[in-house]
Amino acid sequence: MLDEIRQQPEALQRTLLEGVAQVELLRERLTKKRPRYIVLAARGTSDNAAQFARYLIEITTGIPVSLAAPSVYTLYHANLQLQDALLVAVSQSGESTDINLVLESARNAGATTVAITNEPDSTMAKLAEEVILVRAGRELSVAATKTYTGQLMAFYMLAYALGASITLDQLRALPDTATGALGLYDQVKAVSGRYRFMEHAVVVGRGINYANVFEFALKMMETCYVIAERFSIADFHHGPIAMLEKDFPVFLFAPPGVAGESAEGMLAKARELHAETLVITDARNAAMSGVSESKLVLPEIVPGPGLPDDIFTPIPYILPAQMFAACLAEHKQLNPDAPRTLSKVTKTI
Repeated sequence: MLDEIRQQPEALQRTLLEGVAQVELLRERLTKKRPRYIVLAARGTSDNAAQFARYLIEITTGIPVSLAAPSVYTLYHANLQLQDALLVAVSQSGESTDINLVLESARNAGATTVAITNEPDSTMAKLAEEVILVRAGRELSVAATKTYTGQLMAFYMLAYALGASITLDQLRALPDTATGALGLYDQVKAVSGRYRFMEHAVVVGRGINYANVFEFALKMMETCYVIAERFSIADFHHGPIAMLEKDFPVFLFAPPGVAGESAEGMLAKARELHAETLVITDARNAAMSGVSESKLVLPEIVPGPGLPDDIFTPIPYILPAQMFAACLAEHKQLNPDAPRTLSKVTKTI
C-alpha cells in the first residue's frame, strides 16, 4: 500500500500526458453534442471519486450531475430515459458487473457513454464509446490509492473536455502537489501512533473535499478496522455531533476558501467539547490548524484565476490520509495489504 501511495505522482503524470490526445477528441465531440445532464455510475472507492466529480463538474460547467443507483437497473430492471445524458462509468478493474450493466443499459437507452478505468482491455472499456484511461499500472494492494487519485485526474480531464475553465497546464502541476504531500510521511507516521488504540472516529469536511471524507473513512475501515463515520460538516451539525465527547477522534479536511470557513467553525465546536482533532490543510490555511491537537499541513496549493480556492486540493489532501491509514495499520500490527474478507475485485449484481 505504501509503495503504491508513493507511485502516485508518476501515475498522475502518465494519466494526463498519455491521455491528452484522447481527451482533446472527446472535448471536440462533447462541444458538438453537449449533454443536458450527467450520470455517474460506480461502487466503493470509485464511487467516492464520482462524488468528487459531481462537485467538480457542477461547479466548473453548470451541468447537473447525479450518481446512479445501480440497483435500479440490476434489481428493479427499470428503463431510464437517457437520450440527452452523458453516462460515465468508473471502475478500477473495469469488471464491476453491476456498473457494466448500467453502462450497457444507458448506451442502449441513447446516452453518450464514457468509461474511466485502469484496465484498457476490460469489459467496461469495450462497452463504452469513449475511454479515459487511468494509467496507474497494476494495483496490487486491496486498498485502492493510486487508482483513486488517477480517477480524480481523469475527472479533471473530463471537466476540461466539457468546457470547464480548467487548463491542461493547471493539471500538469498536480503531480508536483502530490510529491509535496508525500513529504509529510515522517510526520504522518509519528502522529498516527497517537491513535493506535482508536476504535471509533468521525471524518468530516465539506465541498469538493467531501469525497475525501468518504475515502479517508473507507481506508481506516478496510485497513485498520476502525469504525469511521463520515459526514458533511453541514449534516454533522444536524444530529451526529451529539456523539462527540472528550477525546473522541475527529479528522477534519480544512482547505482555504468557503469550505474552510465551515471547517473553522467545526474545529471550534470540537475543541469546545474536548474532542481529539486532526486537521489536514495546506499552507494557505495553516493558521487555522494551530488550535488542533494534531495537524498535517501541505505546501501551498494555488488555484487558477477565477476558480474556487480549494479546486485543486483533493488529490494532495488525500495522500496524507492514505499514509495515515497505512501507518495506523502498522501501529495496530495489521497488514493493510491483506484486509480480512476483502478481495481486489468485487462483482455485485
